[in-house]
Amino acid sequence: MKRREFIKTGIAGSLALSGVLNLHRSELKGAPAVGNNSNQINKNTMKIVVLTGSPRRNGNTAFLADNFIKGAKEAGHNIFRFDAAFQKVEGCTACNSCGMNGPCVLKDDFDTLRPHIIEAGMVVFVTPMYYFGISSQLKKVIDRFYAINGQIKGSPKKAAYMMAYANTSDSEAQPMVSHYQTLVDYLGWKDVGQIIAPGMWPAGAVKNTNFGNKAYQLGKSV
Repeated sequence: MKRREFIKTGIAGSLALSGVLNLHRSELKGAPAVGNNSNQINKNTMKIVVLTGSPRRNGNTAFLADNFIKGAKEAGHNIFRFDAAFQKVEGCTACNSCGMNGPCVLKDDFDTLRPHIIEAGMVVFVTPMYYFGISSQLKKVIDRFYAINGQIKGSPKKAAYMMAYANTSDSEAQPMVSHYQTLVDYLGWKDVGQIIAPGMWPAGAVKNTNFGNKAYQLGKSV
């Protein structure tokens, strides 16, 4: 498999931008988790991995993640949270030793996350906008998906995306949303919700909005 295959889906991803500023919910609820049945209490219970990218422990996206997790737990799901900024994860070096489906030569905290991503029925990406892109901490984690590509591409996972950014222009959010959509399209996962929170400059600003409740409701609905 060549890397350029990943890029082919980018055009289609941007076409859906017009609806991303409103929360949308999946019509399918409770798809079974991938992997061992020990991750399921019943057919409606999933293992959900929440990946955060902010180095601010009490930042706006951390608040969104907290509320999503609260709702998801109330819905009976099992949560594994990975705060990338507080873990040691190196960036992919493109050595291709893993062959896109094998051990990575880098030995760090991605080894802890790896089995959870493979087994999860859903993966949630949560990031602030840092200089018009996904935070570098989360991007390194996503890049390391390369080593498990053979086990996660085409698997029936759900995905969701939550981001916050200081400005309010839709066009500034578009590249990040398109990146997420391209990633999900490539992997063959089902997007079940996006929460885009503009105007979130100081830490805690999101607490004065309805975005926390939207995150909670998204967690309840998956």
